[in-house]
Amino acid sequence: MDNKIINLETVSTERTEILRRSFANSTPFRYIIVDNILNEEFANSIAGSFPSLESMKTKYKGLNEQKSEDSSFENFSPAIQKLHAYTGSTEFTEWISTITGLKGISSLNDRLGAGLHQGGNNSFLDIHIDYNIHPVKKMHRKLNLILFFNKQWDKNWGGLLELWDKEKCFEKIVPSFNRMVIFECNEISYHGYSLISCPENITRKSYYHYYFQEVPKGLTYHDTIFRVKSEDKIAKRILTKSKEVIKNKIKLVFFKIGFYKYLK
Repeated sequence: MDNKIINLETVSTERTEILRRSFANSTPFRYIIVDNILNEEFANSIAGSFPSLESMKTKYKGLNEQKSEDSSFENFSPAIQKLHAYTGSTEFTEWISTITGLKGISSLNDRLGAGLHQGGNNSFLDIHIDYNIHPVKKMHRKLNLILFFNKQWDKNWGGLLELWDKEKCFEKIVPSFNRMVIFECNEISYHGYSLISCPENITRKSYYHYYFQEVPKGLTYHDTIFRVKSEDKIAKRILTKSKEVIKNKIKLVFFKIGFYKYLK
């Protein structure tokens, strides 16, 4: 491992075995939380060069999400480019494979494979499961990696990463600086983050990187599926359920006939 990028204490043989056992024994779907994964100086350089919220390329402002996203790595700082290259490298991918026990995982170099997320006041991401098959590369999305770069974060500001089972939240994760979360993607790996109420000069910053495998036999494509919560207003619950059914039926047709631009 590159000690200028990775905190070698965190990825030692002993620590890796602890993480492997933790991932294997977690339920209802497999996940781990790893603090101080990056070399501190390197992590600081990423936090210091994170693009502004206003400059982020894609803005989501819908019924179920309000956040910004960008995967234009050619426009990002050298540190962010280096992080992207390293999390997709053979060395790091093999370490992820050791922890998760998943063989044959790989990265895909587009906005559906890696990028930056950011959200300020009133940002939120409702509980959902992710798309399961890359619409162009036809690979099965198997793991989500999220790295947080928030130098300060008060849990009372919201924005906590929530992991859910079919009925309730079982884990709330503060998006603390240099914290990595990895979880397995499947049909019950519901997740999202709560509404943010933070100072105007603060934003929730994260890097995402997904890992893929060959598509298992019999798996049918679906896009992101948002779910409702009991505290949601009746109108939102009805609209969400209707929207998700219609959206996924349409996108399945597009997937089958190859209208990829409507799936990204």
